[in-house]
Amino acid sequence: MPSAVVTGYYRFSDIFFEWHQVIPNQEEISPLKALLAYDSLVHRDHPLRKEGIDGIELFMGTLHNAETRLMFSSAQVEYIRYWLHAMKLTKSPIPIPSAESLLTESSLRNVSPVVYNDAASLKKALKIIEKNNKRLKFIDDVLVGRRHMFERVRTFWSEKSSAWCAMDFESWEKDHTVLTEFGWTIHHWENGSPIVEDGHLVIEEHRSYYNGTFVPDHRENFLFGETHRVNKKGFKDIVCGIIEKWSTKQPLFLVFHDRNQDIKYLKSSDVGAQLDGLNYELPDVLPDEGLFVVDTADLFSALEGDSAGSRRSLERVCLLLGIPVRFLHNAGNDAHYTLEALKAMASGDPVDLQRDKRWPNSTAKTNGIKVEFKPWEETDDYDEDLEALMPPLKDVDLGPANETPVNDAT
Repeated sequence: MPSAVVTGYYRFSDIFFEWHQVIPNQEEISPLKALLAYDSLVHRDHPLRKEGIDGIELFMGTLHNAETRLMFSSAQVEYIRYWLHAMKLTKSPIPIPSAESLLTESSLRNVSPVVYNDAASLKKALKIIEKNNKRLKFIDDVLVGRRHMFERVRTFWSEKSSAWCAMDFESWEKDHTVLTEFGWTIHHWENGSPIVEDGHLVIEEHRSYYNGTFVPDHRENFLFGETHRVNKKGFKDIVCGIIEKWSTKQPLFLVFHDRNQDIKYLKSSDVGAQLDGLNYELPDVLPDEGLFVVDTADLFSALEGDSAGSRRSLERVCLLLGIPVRFLHNAGNDAHYTLEALKAMASGDPVDLQRDKRWPNSTAKTNGIKVEFKPWEETDDYDEDLEALMPPLKDVDLGPANETPVNDAT
């Protein structure tokens, strides 16, 4: 079989519904339609099936207006026509679709792989894509940018050729310039296999600065390894060494949850990390090197379809993603859970499909793509029985405003 090169992408709908109509030989239409049938595409013996992938790998393309398209690559289309000919199902390679229907890099903001392993999920995905494309007119530019970022993170994560390092600092609650802890979790791949490393540091000179008034102090409750107590110099050397080591031969993505304060700490005199060339925007394609920022608060904002200024806490994001957490405000634990949140979103489906799979039928009231969470999903303090017995004050009839209350005790 010839090895085809990807030069662009064809819309799934064009290949599925239109391609067979340009075939001049009527006898060759049935083999093509059979090969493109939903049940056939997801079958383990389909010629487009890739080793190690449980299902058919297609591609989700994001246009510049944030609309999405499910697509075949041009290489897949070429392979289909040559496979049909090699199997003697066609007399010659059938014509390729018109170049006018080819989507190239200039028309796509992002392309990411997506896998379907049963016909029902593939059919449902097409309906969800169509529905959400109609709703995208309600979103603003901020959310458009976050959606693009979400898909690029998914794409880069799937390539398994970079390092992702979640970081978190803890400081004294009465003076945030006094750093007390640092935690990190590094996720990278060797020969396609994931490797995760966790770490937690406590600054020896600042051990007497305890929290507990405004945030809990869990510096002794690191769950994913051993806590190392180091002096200020050792602290600085280790933090800077992590960035230097992992950004030397590959792109390094620094992952934060609500990044602003942590980046300030990296740039502070207590750390002095070399962040020259730090990129807050992700490139169109995965580079060979570079230092990039990824914020899980922004990722989750894209996923839930909300660009409001207030951001969800790490605890709330993890719980809404189904990630159980313990002993937050330990820098090592926070870094670990930040990476877990990133992984949950980056290794999942494209943003709209992932949202509908996680929280089905949750956007009907918004006339858009914003998730309307249930009260018990929004807060740990929600008590359904209590809410039923004691409705909100605005729903209770208190009687005339000037009526003198009766004192039953008398």
